[in-house]
Amino acid sequence: MELDVRNGYQGDIPFNKYPDFSQHGYQVLQELGRNREAGRTTYLAQTIKTNQKVVIKEFRLTHAIADLSGVKAYEREIQILQQLNHPQIPRYLDCFATAGNFYMLQEYKNALSLGLQRKFEPEEVKQIAISLLEILMYLQQRVNPIIHRDIKPENILVDEKLNAYLVDFGLAQNQGEKMTLSSLTEGTPGFISPEEYFGYSLTAASDLYSLGVTLICLITHTRAGDIHKLINPEYRGNFQHKLSPKISPYFKAWLLKMVAHKRQHRYANAAAALTALKPIAAIGNGTALETLTAAVKSRKKSFVFGLATLGTLALAGKNLAIAQSAVINTQVLEASDRASLNSHLNRLQKTRH
Repeated sequence: MELDVRNGYQGDIPFNKYPDFSQHGYQVLQELGRNREAGRTTYLAQTIKTNQKVVIKEFRLTHAIADLSGVKAYEREIQILQQLNHPQIPRYLDCFATAGNFYMLQEYKNALSLGLQRKFEPEEVKQIAISLLEILMYLQQRVNPIIHRDIKPENILVDEKLNAYLVDFGLAQNQGEKMTLSSLTEGTPGFISPEEYFGYSLTAASDLYSLGVTLICLITHTRAGDIHKLINPEYRGNFQHKLSPKISPYFKAWLLKMVAHKRQHRYANAAAALTALKPIAAIGNGTALETLTAAVKSRKKSFVFGLATLGTLALAGKNLAIAQSAVINTQVLEASDRASLNSHLNRLQKTRH
């Protein structure tokens, strides 16, 4: 049997030690992953009658927290999944229980976890980002928007065509829903947003932070378990120095905006982030104007300033025609930013003469 590892766990339990689900109509093929602390194990199985592959998620109730929040985790996930119908979110299929354990069945996707040691080029990371943002748009544009709360490499599957799939909705909640005290300690430090880390309310921008950190892991080839090395004690990420100069200034600025410490400095939602990302080239040095714009966008403070009626730039004795345009930004520019911007524009204009 060919080993199909999704979550980086090699399934070292002997085949005859797998749970016997034959009375429920399923046969376990291999173990896909486990969370020992939470008492959860995920198996790849198939239906005995049709050989259709399914994913079975085991919840060991004996590991549940005393206040029953652990017992209710699977109920929360099932309730969320039953509301969803998206091709990139594995569907909920069924559930059953045995003595001390509860099992949830989901659709199987032939895709590998980003938690594995896999390397992607910047353009591939961009394609994965677009695929994930489309999922988040679906979640955020519902009548009752859903926040996933646990976006990280281990909870994202990617197939050979770079289509992404979002899994593990055990921590998901409707936007605006009040979090319990116990849920404040859940999630993965380094990937959860600063507002969740400090116990504040969540918005659509909260999942964007988690996605941004995940993408930075891919770009910088950083293991998810090492992401804490890029976070200081005040829970501020030091991501900029890790980003390769190979990526374009626009893409770098986009990534840094996704992981801005304050949520109001990020994109408001997945739709806004996707609109900004699509026209951006993932690699390349960019023009002087692109470099300037990207640098300004990556600053922590936002700004409002217009760039209009740009003429032509003379580069190496050749005139490069740049169409007149208006770039209107919707944030507040600090005095130092304005002075730097004006100085750079003056130098650009002098090159025309």
